[in-house]
Order: sequence, then structure tokens, then C-alpha cells
Amino acid sequence: MTLRVPFKEAWSGQADCKTCSLRESVLFAGLKESDFEKIHQPIDQFALQPGQSLYHAGDKGDRMYTIRSGLIKLVQYLPDGSQRIVRLVKTSDVMGLESLVGNPYEHDAVVMQPSEVCSLPVATVQTLSKDNPDLHVELLKRWQRALSEADAWLTELSTGPAKERVARLLLRLVRGEQDPVCTLFGREDLGAMLGITTETASRTIAEFKRQGLLQDLGSNRYRLDTERFEDLLAD
Repeated sequence: MTLRVPFKEAWSGQADCKTCSLRESVLFAGLKESDFEKIHQPIDQFALQPGQSLYHAGDKGDRMYTIRSGLIKLVQYLPDGSQRIVRLVKTSDVMGLESLVGNPYEHDAVVMQPSEVCSLPVATVQTLSKDNPDLHVELLKRWQRALSEADAWLTELSTGPAKERVARLLLRLVRGEQDPVCTLFGREDLGAMLGITTETASRTIAEFKRQGLLQDLGSNRYRLDTERFEDLLAD
């Protein structure tokens, strides 16, 4: 079900938006009360289930999206029909930044875990950005963050032995978390992220479990021994 929430309510923390990542991520923290007088389009908030698509590569980019919770993969399809996951989008991340310059979406955005998403009209964000320097700077920061993340995926997760690629991905999934626990996805997705076969991904995870680097918590959740993983990568 889609919930429609006025920008002002989301910004001020009224209704269901008190814990919304729109505020926590400070994307709109620099807005003033007067900025909302000219905004008539609401924010759409909706829930998505694994396997659903938010948008497809080539679609007209007329909305940006911020993730309230969950996990979404950005996918490119290769000429042979195989897929490559180029980036994961997590809570408070912004997707669809390419739409700000009039470009179509560059990837398929596919839900990996139950997710809550906010949909932002690009025209409204562009108008606010022109009149509010703080928002303009924050959007530039988000764009740079997305580029840095894409560079990291290219350099950290696409090179080196399979064991090291999996270890780097696991550490990225728990980065910034007090408790280093992550929910793993299917082995096919692991292979598509890291450029390795499904069999290699399964074998590597099984080996990490046998060695005690991964503690199985059930329901595909694992606690990492981050110190040992970092030692493995340092060798």
C-alpha cells in the first residue's frame, strides 16, 4: 500500500515520518519553512518485497528514491544475458540521481530484502536545489558518495581471489554496525556481485563457516569475526 505524505510533514517529523531516513540522512535538513509553500507534490512511501523492481534501465527518470529500510541491488545485464550487480543500496541511500540531469535510469533496481522506499519527484527536488544552496551541496555529496561506492565495488569486489572478494563484501555489509551481523542473500546474487560462479560462492561461504569466521544465527543471518576477516585480507 502506498502512503502519500506532504514534504512538510516528512521534514518536520509529523505522522509516520519521525524515523524516516529523509530526515536522518539530512538530505532536506537545510530546508526552511518558506521552502514548502511552493511544494504541492507529496512524497510517496511504499513497501516492496524481494524480487520486485523499483525501476528498469532505460526508463524515464522522473523520480528519485531514498531507502527507509531494506536492501536493493542495482543490476546491469550483459550481452550474453547474464547479470552483474554493480552496487547495493541500503538504508538512507539515494537512488536515481542520474534523473537530476535528465538521464534515464542506468540500472534495474531490484529488491533483495523487504524494503520501505520514499519516492521524490525530480522536478520538486530540482526546484528546491536551485533556491537552497545547502540542498544543492548535499545532493552533490550524495552523487560523489555513489561514485565512490561504485569505484569501491570495481576495485575491491571485482579483483583478486574469490575468497578475498567474498571477505571484502562481508566486511562492507557490516561496516558501521555495532554488532557485525548481516543477512546474506542467494549464492547467485553473490556470484553476480563478485564475478564468480555460484559454486565458488557457496564453497567459500561454507569454508568460512567451518573455520569459525562466520557464526550461523539462522534465517540466513551471520555474525562476522571481523578481526579474523581483516587478518585474512592483510596476509
